[in-house]
Amino acid sequence: MRTFGLIGYPLTHSFSQKYFSEKFKKENILHCRYLNFPIENIEKLNEIVENHEDLIGLNVTIPYKELVKPLLSRVDETADAIGAINTIKIVRDEKSIRLLGFNTDAHGFYYALKPFLKDNHKQALVLGTGGSSKAIAYVLTKLDIQFHYVSRNPRDKNHLSYNQLNKDVVEKAQLIINTSPVGMFPNINNCPDIPYDYLTGNHLLFDLIYNPEQTLFLKKGQDKKAQTINGLSMLYLQAEKSWEIWNSDDQ
Repeated sequence: MRTFGLIGYPLTHSFSQKYFSEKFKKENILHCRYLNFPIENIEKLNEIVENHEDLIGLNVTIPYKELVKPLLSRVDETADAIGAINTIKIVRDEKSIRLLGFNTDAHGFYYALKPFLKDNHKQALVLGTGGSSKAIAYVLTKLDIQFHYVSRNPRDKNHLSYNQLNKDVVEKAQLIINTSPVGMFPNINNCPDIPYDYLTGNHLLFDLIYNPEQTLFLKKGQDKKAQTINGLSMLYLQAEKSWEIWNSDDQ
C-alpha cells in the first residue's frame, strides 16, 4: 500500500491526515493511506523511513521545517531559498534511499493571497519568525511587498518587537500575516498582541491558523472592517502541491 504521512510534534490536530484520507476516498484513489508520525526528535525520521518500506512522501510541520534540512539528500531551489521544508519525497532503489525536500507553503500562500491584494498592500507585518514565516517572507519578496517580521524577541534589524507597533507602523502596513500559533485551538481566546484599534477597512489580515476557522485575530480585524483570510485555502493549495510532487517523475 502506498503510504504518505506527516512528521511533527505534537500532532494533536492534523489537517493533513483528514484531508488526504478524504481525498483518497472521494477520488477513488486505491491502495493509499496517510499516517501521522509524532516524533520527539527529528533524528527519528530515518527510522520511520527504514521501517515503512512503502512510504513515498511526508509532510513536515512544527517544529521540524528547518531542522529536517540536514537529513535530506537534496533540497529544491525554492525550499533552499526559504530555508524551510514542509514536503519530502522518498525515492528508493536497490542501493539507496534518497529524501528530496520541497516547500509547498510558498505555493499555497501565494495563490491564497494573490486574489485579495490591492494597490494599497505595499507594506506588511509578518507576525512570528518560525519555519512558516520564511515561506511567507519569500512570497512577499517575490510580490515586491516590503515587510517587517514582528517577534517577541527581535534579533535582527528587520525585526520589530510587538511594543514597537504604534499607529504609524500599523497604518502603513495594511497587510498583516499571522504565522505564529497564537490563537490556535484550544487556546482560542488568545491573539497576537498588536494594536487592533489602528486597523481600518483598508487592512487585509491573513491568519495561517485554520482551527478555529475564525481566530480572535481575524475577528478583531473584522470588527474594524478589515478583510480577513484564514489558513484553509492555503492548506488545500499546499496539500495538492505536495500530492503533485509525490506523484511526479522528479528523482
